Amino acid sequence: MNSRSDSVVSDAQQRPPRGPSMADVAALAGVSAQTVSRVANGLTNVDPSTKDRVVAAMNEIGYRPNSAARALKTGRFKSIGVIMFTLSTFGNMRTLDAIATAAAQAGYSITLIPIALPTQVELLGAFSRLGEHAVDGAIVIVESHILDRSDVSLPTGLPVVIVDSDAGDTYSVVDTDQAAGARDATRHLLELGHRTVWHVSGPEGSFSASRRRDSWEATLVAAGAEVPEVLIGDWTANSGYLHGLELAKRADVTAVFAANDQMALGLMRAFHENDIAVPDRISVVGFDDMQEASSFWPPLTTVHQDFSAVGRLCLEKLLDQIDGSGTSRGVAVIPTTLIERQSTAAPASAT
Repeated sequence: MNSRSDSVVSDAQQRPPRGPSMADVAALAGVSAQTVSRVANGLTNVDPSTKDRVVAAMNEIGYRPNSAARALKTGRFKSIGVIMFTLSTFGNMRTLDAIATAAAQAGYSITLIPIALPTQVELLGAFSRLGEHAVDGAIVIVESHILDRSDVSLPTGLPVVIVDSDAGDTYSVVDTDQAAGARDATRHLLELGHRTVWHVSGPEGSFSASRRRDSWEATLVAAGAEVPEVLIGDWTANSGYLHGLELAKRADVTAVFAANDQMALGLMRAFHENDIAVPDRISVVGFDDMQEASSFWPPLTTVHQDFSAVGRLCLEKLLDQIDGSGTSRGVAVIPTTLIERQSTAAPASAT
């Protein structure tokens, strides 16, 4: 008898203490459990002052909504996955920041799954890991042509939005107007009087790099200008610097369009080290309009991308799919804007 009693006591001692319940919150706030449930699930049909009282009660007693129970009741985990190829580029990080901010405002959390390479195997592995985290949908940022290939597909059954891709016939895609931005940058330099424009491109496999490169070339051809050899970079300032050292040896180079601001920064460093004045001797245009672009010396003329708008629209389109009110195919494009600063001017021969 004593042994059994000891066992019961031991089990009770080992059992973790019960956390505060919805009923505890309701009692403290002086409301019904149903009202607490509405607040916990982010519903808006609660009087603001009542909501504040419920939230204060939750905080006072340390109540945390049970996400598993909520998912069973609503069919929603209030969580989305973000699959991303690289965290090192300015554009990807700004887009991720915007997605996270918009998700938080909508009452969603995010689960980030980085992948080492933009391949079918890596993508399928990332989706498998997302399945373990129970998400309502996913945003994919791979900066690659992989998703516009007919032999590559994503798992079905989960709402998906793709950033920076040419897969609009298959998936819902959000992108900035890469082609228009590159066209504006190239035209700007030609209209200043430069006979042609050199280009430092992003990596070969990058969708955005190829869009900018193709538009740069098409703009030169339409203007009847010579198309110089493309210089392939890797988005880093160092790759721009190395190409800048080579361009500095050429007397015929008067204008360069870099596919991002970091490579433009590397170009300007190389020109400075070789006593080549920007823009008096060579004009430079970048792409992205990173926050520091206006503090380069000279301040950088560049193409502004609204990454915040991209992130917000990604989440909006994903939530529309989750709710069943949005399409799962098509491309939504965010406009770009040329920001003219002091790194561009007419060539010396034209002044």
